[in-house]
Amino acid sequence: MSDGVRCMWMRGGTSKGGYFLAEDLPADPVARDAFLLRMMGSPDKRQIDGMGGADPLTSKVAVVKKSAREGVDVDYLFLQVFVDQAIITDSQNCGNILAGVAPFAIERGLVTARDRETQVRIFMENTGQIATATVATPGGKATYAGDARIDGVPGTAAPVPIVFEDTAGSSCGALLPTGNVVDTIDEVAVTMIDNGMPCVVMSAENMGITGYEDPAELEANKTLRQRLEAIRLKAGPMMNLGDVAEKSVPKMTMVSPPRAGGAISTRTFIPHRCHSSIGVLGAVSVATTCLLPGSPAHEMARTGNGAKRCLAIEHPTGEMTVVATLAEDGSVMQAAILRTARKLFDGMVFAG
Repeated sequence: MSDGVRCMWMRGGTSKGGYFLAEDLPADPVARDAFLLRMMGSPDKRQIDGMGGADPLTSKVAVVKKSAREGVDVDYLFLQVFVDQAIITDSQNCGNILAGVAPFAIERGLVTARDRETQVRIFMENTGQIATATVATPGGKATYAGDARIDGVPGTAAPVPIVFEDTAGSSCGALLPTGNVVDTIDEVAVTMIDNGMPCVVMSAENMGITGYEDPAELEANKTLRQRLEAIRLKAGPMMNLGDVAEKSVPKMTMVSPPRAGGAISTRTFIPHRCHSSIGVLGAVSVATTCLLPGSPAHEMARTGNGAKRCLAIEHPTGEMTVVATLAEDGSVMQAAILRTARKLFDGMVFAG
């Protein structure tokens, strides 16, 4: 690895990280992870000796390969590289980094682009689900310029709409892993849910906050962080995730009534830092919680009517809209979301 490894650095949604072809990384997971930790500069809170940006949202990796699965273009493995610990986990998906997978696959020749736009079907190895991303490809080449705007990212870019399929229970085995809409942990009513991202959803008021605070203020609240972690550690086994002490799931989302015309307002710990926005699949799980009668979110959410609901999930830097298609029984049949992506550099990265 002293000669460097081919890598493309991309912003995907409100995250960014390194995108690799699987064939360019060591096949042995132990050797692979050792390389990626060194490449990112972990463990170090500044990640000063690596490519990481000293934040979980900028310390991420996508490993992509051509798929052998019927009707699927590429397989995508997401790896979360911890900032200040020598840990890499594959226990979750990342819908933001997912937004860069389709253009990366086109750039690397794994998918042949069509004129105008190209659909790429992606198998998410972490959870075994499929997503379809649509990339703007005028003239048969991926473009990153466009008029789409997403909160948490300055400027505009080409839209990358993503449709998720069969995400319910992708990590926990069931949409509601305990079988209950509401459980009580440490005297706090919570909904433990997995519709693409394992989340524990609870009322912000029940956690002693308004739910409208700045992320830095919440991170500085030691009592809040200790309460959240205590609940998270107990929720892990209940959600079929086992011991989550060294895992980045479940995410901890505190909800409050919307303030900007959306469906719900959120503050999410991922799990130990307060998210500056909200993850794509986390937003899908929270939106689904809003549609579950009896859940903490349902009581305060504005969910609208009809078989197709547009739920704007408010977060510290704006909102993320989830388009949920409901089945006749009221369950979420399909979820779609709009992201953007941008190529930042393409070259060699070194860890020697």
